[in-house]
Amino acid sequence: MEEESLSEASTGRVRYPDLAGRAVFVSGGGSGIGAAFVRRFAAQDCRVAFIDIADVPSRALAAELGPAVRYRKCDVRDIDALRAAIGDAAAAFGPVRVLINNAARDDRHRMEDVTPAYWDETLAVNLRHQFFAAQAAVPQMAAAGGGAIINLGSISWMRGRPAMVAYTTSKAAISGMTRVLARELGDRNIRVNAIVPGAIVTARQQALWNTPEAEQEFIDQQCLKFRLSEDDVARTALFLASDEARGITGQNLIIDAGLGQTSVPS
Repeated sequence: MEEESLSEASTGRVRYPDLAGRAVFVSGGGSGIGAAFVRRFAAQDCRVAFIDIADVPSRALAAELGPAVRYRKCDVRDIDALRAAIGDAAAAFGPVRVLINNAARDDRHRMEDVTPAYWDETLAVNLRHQFFAAQAAVPQMAAAGGGAIINLGSISWMRGRPAMVAYTTSKAAISGMTRVLARELGDRNIRVNAIVPGAIVTARQQALWNTPEAEQEFIDQQCLKFRLSEDDVARTALFLASDEARGITGQNLIIDAGLGQTSVPS
């Protein structure tokens, strides 16, 4: 029975009829967790617009998924370009009803090496665009009767992970921003939540940091003894974006297989 249920989950048989036809905007959608978002929402018959700076994989993904998926090259540090991309998505697919603020870079850095310019750059890549994307999408959502904003956080700040203080500061701030925006936008029927992933297996992680020792360390620290995939995060986003989650807002939904159980601060 367990093998059968896992097989059914992997094929994406769960359907959210209310999502069909909705316009979805994903930042950083060309690879990794972002590409999993694009695939999963496209499979729900959504119209998905995504942005990225990695042109080759992004074009390939859009070509693979067909005309209901639209890619535009955009650097989220350029807020004017980000606003224009959200406007283009609405022009092509109708008002954005689901916004997924995914783009980020979890670069490692020693505290001693952080300069003011690097600090500002890291917050621009990981935090600032999430607010301005929400600001641009909210009028569309409100006019259409409501929507869902999903911000991407990280378990790293909860665990106090070293060698990435600018990144973890960005991700911690997303928790506060999410709660404030949920309060501010609730009367417009816009829900705002954050997904907080743990140790997710992505091509980037495997190429840069994953070793057999690191793999085993995560397994040992997690309550659940398997590695999480990009798809574990994407399936959760479908639920949060759908009307099944109509009463959920202002929350940080942690997807970490229990990794943070040993280290969440008091």
